[in-house]
Amino acid sequence: MNYNIRGENLDVTPALRDYVEKKVNKLERYFDTTPIADVNVRMQVLNNQHIIEITIPMPQLLLRAEEVHQDMYAAIDSVVEKLERQIRKHKTKVNRKFRQEGSLKYMFKNDLEPLEQEEPLTDELEVVRKKRFNLKPMDAEEAILQMDMLGHNFFVFSDAVNGSTNVVYKRRDGKYGLIESEA
Repeated sequence: MNYNIRGENLDVTPALRDYVEKKVNKLERYFDTTPIADVNVRMQVLNNQHIIEITIPMPQLLLRAEEVHQDMYAAIDSVVEKLERQIRKHKTKVNRKFRQEGSLKYMFKNDLEPLEQEEPLTDELEVVRKKRFNLKPMDAEEAILQMDMLGHNFFVFSDAVNGSTNVVYKRRDGKYGLIESEA
């Protein structure tokens, strides 16, 4: 795995870099072969809060976790635990859904112990509520205002210029994001 470790408001020391690499390398035990992937690690310090975000894009699978803690080393431990849970959860789903050769199932080792779940996994995903509404044509700024007035963290709208369906959302950092559909 190739590591891209960067720090914001934080100097990434060799000790910190080694610790991250050592912990993330432990994830290799969940795969049959060492995955060829880039590991993007972003560490930052905001108001005495240590934030670490790890993203590992792989073919057919994206692993991403973020953790906030008072201590960076504890945050690293927690974020790697989250990634391990994601791998176990994904493997459990893959084993239930895809039984044919060449599927994602064969990406993982077979000797993993099953993931303990708080809620039981079901084969079918259940939709518990449906909602219909008319998409009013507006620009992104108006959609953000509507979203804030409703107290939601996302808002679906029709772009006034080209008529495409778009989504604005509130990010964890308090800023806004826009998802545009491709034509």
